[in-house]
Amino acid sequence: MSGETADLDRLLGGDKAAWDRFVGRFAPVIYAAVHRRLGPAGRGGDAEDVAQDVFVRLCARDFHLLRSYDAARARITTWLTVIAGSAAIDHLRRQRGYTQSIDDVPEASLAVDPVEPALLKIPDGLLSPRQTLVLEMLYMRELDVTDVAATLAIDPQTVRSTHHKALTKLRAHFRDSDG
Repeated sequence: MSGETADLDRLLGGDKAAWDRFVGRFAPVIYAAVHRRLGPAGRGGDAEDVAQDVFVRLCARDFHLLRSYDAARARITTWLTVIAGSAAIDHLRRQRGYTQSIDDVPEASLAVDPVEPALLKIPDGLLSPRQTLVLEMLYMRELDVTDVAATLAIDPQTVRSTHHKALTKLRAHFRDSDG
């Protein structure tokens, strides 16, 4: 067992000293993950409370959540960062009051005025021929990823990857040309 999780068995067995070492070692990781989510939303002051909530979640129901940790799937710091980020998102949702069902919102308030998109002039040579073709098929022909993959006889993940790389190039190009 790694140094990160050596005390985990003792902690799960109820060893108070192992719990204290766990908290001392991982509280900064949890706090940083929580603050990273709450800070941009203007709720950084809630980070200590949410980090405390993470520890409560970890030990609730006889350490049920902590027992679900699998060292073969991720480092404990990665796993705790995901748990802490989820707790922060849950906190933000509660604070914003996302309690109204979409079915209760009048349809008129959800309506968006139609906007005719302007065609974007992509400089020659910026994208590869495959990237250009994938974008054309996804956006101009309005095909979904599986249809594009079938048409091009490639894996759907290749379509997604090509799409992502093309958008990354476009963002970088237009960000640079605006500055």
